[in-house]
Amino acid sequence: MNRRLRSTLSVASVLATAGLLFTASAQLADTGDGRQPQDLAELVTDESDRVSTLTDRMNSLEAEIEDLGEQVNTDLPVRGPDLAARESVVTGSRPVTGPGLTVSLDDAPASSQSIAGVRADDLVVHQQDMQHVINALWAGGAEAMTLQGERVTATSAFRCSGNILLLHGKVFSPPYVIEAVGDPDDLQAALDASPGVAVYQQYVDWVALGWAVGQSDDLELPAYTGSSELKHATAPAGTDVFS
Repeated sequence: MNRRLRSTLSVASVLATAGLLFTASAQLADTGDGRQPQDLAELVTDESDRVSTLTDRMNSLEAEIEDLGEQVNTDLPVRGPDLAARESVVTGSRPVTGPGLTVSLDDAPASSQSIAGVRADDLVVHQQDMQHVINALWAGGAEAMTLQGERVTATSAFRCSGNILLLHGKVFSPPYVIEAVGDPDDLQAALDASPGVAVYQQYVDWVALGWAVGQSDDLELPAYTGSSELKHATAPAGTDVFS
């Protein structure tokens, strides 16, 4: 019997036993029996015996519940060093090394401006282009990732203004480099399967946007050193807020 099944049966036993306990408690106050002694002294003696019997039963059930509860607790997973290490990788609080991919995106060369029908927006890397790459790498099983050398975490948010990238309070210009630690083949397959990345590569072919993917056996990604606290905006006092 596996651990989860034992835990489930233990919990079920606790609940069933608790139900008996509640029933026993209710019986202490039950006066619905029509065959009660009429003599007061006899009634007191009879009820005292019944209360004593039910109290013993309640104590026995409480002990059984406690024993079953201890069995359930011993089956729960313990947060050991391995789990703590995995959590620190996910939150970005520790450096990560290993094989993976390096993806580079860059604006098109100035000569692409002469292409018929091209617009200025067609010649630069946009926020969604990087987002497509990052999402594809996560989907491909990336364990950790950086953008421009900055560790990407669950609270990371980047914005593009023209061809300027804002990330973690810093300003970056292209080329934009994304590094991801994970199985290189899985990461590459995820990039190839991404519709958003496929659209970007159409512009690579049309206006020569920069695109390069390289495999590495030993990437070194730094830990995230910024604040992990979530922040939110609030309306000034006296401001009407409409839903």
